[in-house]
Amino acid sequence: MISKLIDRIESTGAPIVVGLDPKLGFIPDDLKKKCFAEKGENLEGAAEAFWQFNKEIIDNIYDVVPAVKPQIAMYEELGIPGLITFKKTVEYCKEKGLIVIGDIKRGDIGSTSESYAVGHLGSVTIEGNTFKSFDEDFATVNPYLGSDGVKPFINVCNKEDKGIFVLVKTSNPSSGEFQDRLIDGRPLYELVGEQVEKWGLESMDGSYSNVGAVVGATYPEMGKILRDIMPHAYILVPGYGAQGGKGKDLVNFFNKDGLGAIVNSSRGIIAAWKSEEYVQYDGNVGAAARAAVKVMKEDIEGALLAR
Repeated sequence: MISKLIDRIESTGAPIVVGLDPKLGFIPDDLKKKCFAEKGENLEGAAEAFWQFNKEIIDNIYDVVPAVKPQIAMYEELGIPGLITFKKTVEYCKEKGLIVIGDIKRGDIGSTSESYAVGHLGSVTIEGNTFKSFDEDFATVNPYLGSDGVKPFINVCNKEDKGIFVLVKTSNPSSGEFQDRLIDGRPLYELVGEQVEKWGLESMDGSYSNVGAVVGATYPEMGKILRDIMPHAYILVPGYGAQGGKGKDLVNFFNKDGLGAIVNSSRGIIAAWKSEEYVQYDGNVGAAARAAVKVMKEDIEGALLAR
């Protein structure tokens, strides 16, 4: 699967993933009113607003970015209607040729982890018939429970040609409370990175592995260290834009060939229509999102050329 993502990155020239993380506050009032009138001022109405909002963004960015990353928590907040919208969003993105990274951050043990892996990346057989549940292309995985929690995902990846991104050094301010702790004189995130590299050798797909890593843009020096520790791992880089990351912070995450990393922006793109920077689009969600992608692409390109 990682080779498919790389092909999309190269064809679009944009190592960018758009985070489809809708909140009611990101959605224009007229769209919310329309959906509430149709479905009611309830969970169903909110879920419909999420769906229509997502669709507007997807229709305007599918040809200029390789991938999207819906964060399942935003949809779970709305219960079953939200999960239905999550599923519809995944299906629509794939119809448009986008790679879908399910930001689910799952990690458990044994059969529980296997069920998470099958539910999001694999297929279920019922009375001789095979079905796919959420069917993302990649999923994010929490490694805190060790190999017991990760190996079931790798097994499904190898069977279904899917991929995962393992949390190594996350972009949030308090990540260091655990991730920076020294173990035998080395920070924990380095040890996790080494394990990701080992896991990745079990699922190679060309020069890179289907087992990637999540490393936040807000920690560029740590990204440089981890890039060396994980030569076969593609790095998913959150923290760009709203969390403070800039193009100049990203250069260490990429290899010399310009590959090896894909950078996420969520609010900076899907809520661009609310920003004064894009006021000329007069509240047009899709047009502002497309423009924000262009600005982000130019920022990354410029930083990589200047390194």
